[in-house]
Amino acid sequence: MKWLILAFVAVPTAELALLIYSGKTLGLFPTIALILITGFGGAYLAKRQGMKAWHDLRNRMATMETPGNALIDSVCIFFGGILLLMPGFITDVCGLLLLFKGPRNVIRPFIQKWIYNKMKNGRIVMM
Repeated sequence: MKWLILAFVAVPTAELALLIYSGKTLGLFPTIALILITGFGGAYLAKRQGMKAWHDLRNRMATMETPGNALIDSVCIFFGGILLLMPGFITDVCGLLLLFKGPRNVIRPFIQKWIYNKMKNGRIVMM
């Protein structure tokens, strides 16, 4: 529940404050241009990285390997793309971090631990 409050109240409020500050500092048109550039550039990067992750996932499944890291990378890239399409600078930074391999390598152990804890508690069941 606390994550929903953060996601739906605190993040948009911070985004709006940052956009207003950017509009006052840089001006209206440069701020809009930055938002559009990060949106289109993020969509391009997300598509490119997503296709690479999809091919890696397909190759792993074809060779009967566990898709573990490739699946987590695919989900991170998907969420990174969604964050980049949302207007705002904070979501853009988070989205860019999810698109690149280095930050994903740092985040991956936390995701694996979270999934393991959910499986241990019986909230996620693998068949």
